[in-house]
Amino acid sequence: MNLRSKRRLAADALGVGKDRIILTPEAQDLIQDAITRSTIRGLTGMGGIKVAPVKGVSRGRARGRRQKSRSHGSLRGTKTSRRPQKDAWVAKVRALRWRLRVARDRNGITKELYKSLYRQVKGGQVRDVKHLLELMKEGRR
Repeated sequence: MNLRSKRRLAADALGVGKDRIILTPEAQDLIQDAITRSTIRGLTGMGGIKVAPVKGVSRGRARGRRQKSRSHGSLRGTKTSRRPQKDAWVAKVRALRWRLRVARDRNGITKELYKSLYRQVKGGQVRDVKHLLELMKEGRR
């Protein structure tokens, strides 16, 4: 039995795609006799015609890809396009200023040394935290 036209009619009446229409073999005779949209809807109500759920797109591959470690071969773009120079600079300066603030609050350095080192950090003279700690030691002498 060719039920292609019934499948198309059911898809149109139920507002879904033709691939989602499931015609049950037990109700094939009733489906063959159905010629109107209302009879198709009636068959849907009694279970002769069913609508399959939406399949969707699996996120499994994307989740798996996110968990992998990123080796140099999988990186796209230059170092500064992945993390701009300004972002790196801001992170560095914030870390240095935080260290300075903590040292000043714990009376590890004087206010004058704090101001001097703060300006050096702003001017880019301090390379990293280790360099800052060396400068703080020298200033305490």
